[in-house]
Amino acid sequence: MRHVVVMAGTGAIGLMAVFAVDLLNFWYISHLHDPALTAAMGFAAALGYVQVAVSIGMTIGLGAIIGRLVGARRTIRARRFASAFMVVMVAVAAVLGCLTAVLATRLLTLLGASGEALAQAAGFLHIVSPALPLVCFGMAQSALLRSVGDARRSMQVTLVGAVISAILDPILIFGLHLGLTGAAISTLVSRSAVVLFGFVSLRGHHMLERPRLWALAPATRQIGAVALPAIATNLATPVGGLFTTHFMARFGLEAISGQATIDRIVPVAFAFVFALTGSVGPIMSQNLGAGRKDRVREALYASLKLTGLCVLATWVFLAAFHVPILHLFAAKGVAIRIVTLFCCWLVASYFFVGLLFVSNTAFNNLGHPLYSTGFNWGRATLGTIPFVWIGSHYGPIGILVGQSLGVVIFGTCAALTAFRVIRRI
Repeated sequence: MRHVVVMAGTGAIGLMAVFAVDLLNFWYISHLHDPALTAAMGFAAALGYVQVAVSIGMTIGLGAIIGRLVGARRTIRARRFASAFMVVMVAVAAVLGCLTAVLATRLLTLLGASGEALAQAAGFLHIVSPALPLVCFGMAQSALLRSVGDARRSMQVTLVGAVISAILDPILIFGLHLGLTGAAISTLVSRSAVVLFGFVSLRGHHMLERPRLWALAPATRQIGAVALPAIATNLATPVGGLFTTHFMARFGLEAISGQATIDRIVPVAFAFVFALTGSVGPIMSQNLGAGRKDRVREALYASLKLTGLCVLATWVFLAAFHVPILHLFAAKGVAIRIVTLFCCWLVASYFFVGLLFVSNTAFNNLGHPLYSTGFNWGRATLGTIPFVWIGSHYGPIGILVGQSLGVVIFGTCAALTAFRVIRRI
């Protein structure tokens, strides 16, 4: 439990700082009192989550295999595989980022964006998307630091980017009156700083070297065996989110603004749960590589207990302070009902989101990555499309309730399957 708390706690601090800056960004934009700008952030974020999902999937593969090699004391092989696979990660991210930038307007139109919201969201993506390799590289560096147990430096890597964004955002958005363009420029600078600091942090662990051509194929084959299913798994959530955004867009910019507010609150409120899923993976893979199957089981139990405690504490806090939150983000019209429902009731459904995420981490690191792919896509399709479609007949509130019901079913089933996998090791 102590190992899980330390690794997840330090990861949560870094993640919370990053997401808090994103939330602050949204707060800045909301106080420009232009619904088109807040809706644009919601539309751009829906596509941005797809990009990040691919980056996270590759990072999961990297962390799982390198952690296993480190646990088995095969340090040289771990270094060579890590260095080689990071070349592949950057290349994939560059292609995806450029494609998103080129097709931004068409993709946003499919989501339901139009008018000024469409123009602002497309402009934001044109600046930020080509720099996706920076995101991918930063995530990989943080994962490598966790793989060797350096929780403090892994946290510091993400904190550096958050601090720089926090300083630049108000200057560019308000001081220079650049609006969303200012937020995009701030994002680029902070991501560059993360990569630079990550290089410095990894030097002491000797986990990176000049990539060797001969290592590309075996590294890609071995890490890709985990990374590809993990990418497929992680893509399910944003794809389901795209579907939800498309239906929500039918109810106007205020509904999209309300959804965007929730999307910014969730990562900050549940930073510990998200960090837990990223941190417990290397713990499981290290102990699996070292033959300590009892500690693999312990890590899963500890993670589920901590998820429950985190969701309960967050529910109490958001329900108690939902009125100040509405004022803070200048919610109007239907956005007030959307945010209130989430803070007072639907936040409880994130316990089942946590179950799903922790279970997926166990599957990815214990040799069953296709299980996580199946459960995540099941949630994104069978657990989202029919529920959201039926819910849409009752307005934006019905959409959110339907989405929550779907995750309860699939989160529960995933957790039960994870316990069965652990028993069969």
